[in-house]
Amino acid sequence: MKVCNTIAEMRALSRAERSVGKRLGLVPTMGALHEGHLSLVRAAKAQTNVVAASIFVNPTQFAPNEDFDKYPRTFERDCQSLENEDVDVIFAPSVEEMYPEKLITYVTVEGLSDKLCGRSRPGHFRGVTTVVAKLFHIIEPDVAFFGQKDAVQLTLIRRMAQDLNFPVKVVGCPIVREPDGLAMSSRNAYLDTEQRGRAVLLYRSLMRVKEMYEDGERSSARLVSTAKEIFSAKPGVVLDYFEIVDPETLDPVAQAMPGCLVAVAAIVGTTRLIDNLLLPP
Repeated sequence: MKVCNTIAEMRALSRAERSVGKRLGLVPTMGALHEGHLSLVRAAKAQTNVVAASIFVNPTQFAPNEDFDKYPRTFERDCQSLENEDVDVIFAPSVEEMYPEKLITYVTVEGLSDKLCGRSRPGHFRGVTTVVAKLFHIIEPDVAFFGQKDAVQLTLIRRMAQDLNFPVKVVGCPIVREPDGLAMSSRNAYLDTEQRGRAVLLYRSLMRVKEMYEDGERSSARLVSTAKEIFSAKPGVVLDYFEIVDPETLDPVAQAMPGCLVAVAAIVGTTRLIDNLLLPP
């Protein structure tokens, strides 16, 4: 497994592999890897010949009051995990390598980046789409793999790749959960034991809505109201949003239908968590 720290080195390696007909897969990460990330690696291994994983805590997607400085950084452990999964190359640039000068050029997906999480985290998705565009440009993957847990991010990246004609297939992979249903996230490490017990409320609210939907309820207002009641009855978890939306436009829908995205964000202690599901046929 090779570790590339510079753009020139990563670009040369990826172009050499693709020049001999190899299909390149990319798994972008910010490190602090868990089983959810590794499931993306396995999907990439199954669908491509060469797998690159990036490890880069991207400062442009953090607001000044967010957790950039304390975001978990476990580089050596991450490298070992990726080596165990037979990843071919890690792209691990410094902030100075990715942003050698003050950034004045951004990629923004207008009309999508200010919805759901984008409302609560202004500028967040601008940072996400900008750094992913840079990764696509540097690495030139044939396929890129992202987790469904970050459903809004996945929608934005798909639209960005389409609109900017990136020759990359964007693949969304299923959410990986803890035994009690909590979606795996690097930020789960912030939770103490009591907070960890509360955090599962996000999953339980989604399951309650799914149960009502499968019993025939189609009113989004009633489904959302029930979910909000679950949160209001539980102290220590502050709901940011609970919405049922079109998965492509991210606009709320009046009637829940197969394929609609049910998305939730909440604050547990000081940690912001997200989760979602797609309504079944």
